[in-house]
Amino acid sequence: MPVIIQGGMGVAISDWRLARTVSRLGQLGVVSGTALDQVLARRLQDGDVGGHMRRGLDAFPDRPMAERVWDTYYLAGGRPARQAYRLVPTQAQDNPRELVELCVVANFVEVFLAREGHDGQVGINYLEKIQIPHLTSIYGAMLAGVDYVLMGAGIPLKIPGVLDCLARHEPASYPLTVTGAQPGDDMAVRFDPADLGIGSGTPLERPAFLAIIASEILAHTLQRRASGRVDGFIVEGPTAGGHNAPPRGKLQLSERGEPIYGERDHVDLAKLRALGLPFWLAGGYATPERVREALAAGAAGVQVGTAFAFCAESGLRQDYRQALLQQAIDGRVNIFTDPLASPTGFPFKVARLPGTMSEVEEYDARPRICDLGFLREAYRQEDGTVGFRCPAEPVNVYVSKGGDVDATTGRKCICNALIATAGHPQVRAGKYVERGIVTSGDDLAGVTRFLRPGAADYTAADVIDTLLSGVPCTP
Repeated sequence: MPVIIQGGMGVAISDWRLARTVSRLGQLGVVSGTALDQVLARRLQDGDVGGHMRRGLDAFPDRPMAERVWDTYYLAGGRPARQAYRLVPTQAQDNPRELVELCVVANFVEVFLAREGHDGQVGINYLEKIQIPHLTSIYGAMLAGVDYVLMGAGIPLKIPGVLDCLARHEPASYPLTVTGAQPGDDMAVRFDPADLGIGSGTPLERPAFLAIIASEILAHTLQRRASGRVDGFIVEGPTAGGHNAPPRGKLQLSERGEPIYGERDHVDLAKLRALGLPFWLAGGYATPERVREALAAGAAGVQVGTAFAFCAESGLRQDYRQALLQQAIDGRVNIFTDPLASPTGFPFKVARLPGTMSEVEEYDARPRICDLGFLREAYRQEDGTVGFRCPAEPVNVYVSKGGDVDATTGRKCICNALIATAGHPQVRAGKYVERGIVTSGDDLAGVTRFLRPGAADYTAADVIDTLLSGVPCTP
């Protein structure tokens, strides 16, 4: 098992390049599985710089399907700078075949490229809250031979059983969380690989499943009630970047307006060890001392996100990465755990950076629109069908769907912002360009420890070498 798991961050921040680099160095490289359908479509519309997407598509087991994706989205030479990206259909309970194929192919391509040229292990990270694309995404990743599936931001009880079904190319279903659902309502998402004509033949390797948790209670629940085998846990503390689990108990805010975490939010490692499964600790473990501390506490190792998010191989757009690295060097880092930004209602940790959606003036200047829809809430409509709403969409639209107007306050379009952060910002009416938002753990100020003397940048290898220094070698 790896000592270091590289976190699966944002949208395409943990891209195939970063994951491949980490895996080639003997640790677990992880690609982010969030919105890969959008990511592939935009990379193709930007002209497939370097030809990497073409190489991944050529390896897909169904050539006609891969060609349909290519023909739909590829623009030779890339789109003009002020031209909008072609929109991909938003995810729904019953997706059109075009979107099903794109999702399967996109996840395959990302994992294939991450695994290319080495024999190390590769994982993929998903958010449980983004439920609709789970089945097609996981199947595409499994077709490419993914070794680990990691999932947090929810309670992924049904994922182990999904892995078992898809490894046998069998139909799978996933329960969709729907506000207002009534007994007897059909609120499941379904996928049958046979419908694509590729659901037969040799069984696929079933990847190991690691659940990302914030409490030993959830770990116990997963071990006892999951639909199949859980292979381990990643224990994420509130200092980790991205979506944080809300504090247990009544929400209290600090003077800065950040959620206050207390003793109840600390995981009891003794109870976790008693479950007998391997676990990795995450959130503030990016030092050699903390790695040794984790190992001494019985952990198999640590998960590290922020240090990799700002290394040279990261998918984070270069102007953002270099500006925040300079902030770290200058001692000016400002991380804010925003209780309102995310439409999910989960606290979302944001790095303050001029020109991004962390700034009030940028938030106020953006027209409210929801055209990607990954973080929408599913709700039961009067006719019993599933509708979708997002507190970051236009307020009157959200309220017309039964949403509470108070829930719209301060909500940001995290979907568009995160894709912009990876370098693929949407252009609206030829004028407005979507601003990004950079999520980071509290340890951003500490990434300077990976800089060599006189250097202004560092690599994934620098991170791994630093973290493993002083850790006893194992055969």
